[in-house]
Amino acid sequence: MVNARGKSELMAIEVAYATPGRQRVLVVEVAPATTVAAAIYQSGILQEFPEIDLEVNAVGIFGNHAKLEDRLQPGDRVEIYRVLQIGPNEARKRRALRARRREK
Repeated sequence: MVNARGKSELMAIEVAYATPGRQRVLVVEVAPATTVAAAIYQSGILQEFPEIDLEVNAVGIFGNHAKLEDRLQPGDRVEIYRVLQIGPNEARKRRALRARRREK
């Protein structure tokens, strides 16, 4: 979009996703009031990481959970979270068990 003075009315945001072996942060120019979902689709990150399923993966803005229909502000960072393989309680138990084994 271009305003009356010929300047772009787009705003820069980031879309981020990480796997254990790879992290990707894309800077995307979007129109004001673009939704989280629209920014994700526009970024092209779904083609890079076909395992992302927006029906399953949670999303957030700067670490705070967000909805796909939330509107973005200039400079926002949209984060796509991976699905947990094990729950936090199970992970804690496993770490404690490994620590006990090392102590012996």
